[in-house]
Amino acid sequence: MLDRQLPYLIAEIGINHNGDLDTAKKLIEISKDCGFDAVKFQKRTVETVYSEEELEKPRESIFGSKNRDLKIGLEFGLNEYQEIDIFCKNIGITWFASPWDLESVDFLKDFELPVYKVASACLTDSNLLRKIRDTEKSIILSTGMSTLHQIEMALKIVGEERTTLLHCVSTYPALNTELNLSVIDTLRSSFGLPVGYSGHEKGILPSVIAASKYKAAIIERHVTLDRTMWGSDQSASLEPAGMAKLVQYLKESSECIGDNKKRILDSEVPILNKLRRVKDF
Repeated sequence: MLDRQLPYLIAEIGINHNGDLDTAKKLIEISKDCGFDAVKFQKRTVETVYSEEELEKPRESIFGSKNRDLKIGLEFGLNEYQEIDIFCKNIGITWFASPWDLESVDFLKDFELPVYKVASACLTDSNLLRKIRDTEKSIILSTGMSTLHQIEMALKIVGEERTTLLHCVSTYPALNTELNLSVIDTLRSSFGLPVGYSGHEKGILPSVIAASKYKAAIIERHVTLDRTMWGSDQSASLEPAGMAKLVQYLKESSECIGDNKKRILDSEVPILNKLRRVKDF
């Protein structure tokens, strides 16, 4: 998956579909058209992930007046994911998800996904890590809100053979001063694993730096149809124009970096012959 010139590009749809399958399909199609390799969703069993007290809290949303209304409204079920699975196969793009609980891991098994992602919020959930490990699929481990010790402990559970780490800052949107992209090198040297970058910033430049300077194996970005749409993650997401620019800039930066070999280019020879007056060596 990671043996390639460009990073593996993941469009994090997450909950930016706002519970609407047509919106999800539009985002999948745009991600494919822009050149992303995969789209990612989040899967939760609402009653397991959230306490009854949390679900009963007042929270006005497009779905109702309680937090329960919001969480249930944003959650896709079997019918929606079956349609997503068929749609992604038809247009030729990979999809997978971050399961937040044990039931969600079992739910996703039916789709034979190539990889499971551990969300930053779940990095210290030992039971969930074991459950994901036991799927024997590749794992992407997001490291926001975590210490090196916590990451080490998580890796002891999931193993290192099929695991890729993601440097991540879990603020929405993240400020440039918070991004600390050099941690990509720290994670790589500390654990000897492929390391990618999951960005929550508004712009494009940090993701390009993560890929070009720090050799991020994966670039994951939240995506949306419109950042002004309702939802907590929309402002930290790329719109379609930004998605296309990100892919373009990643390709251009890869071309600019080259192969690290100093040589006289064929295109330089006419200029050399014209301008180099003295050739003592």
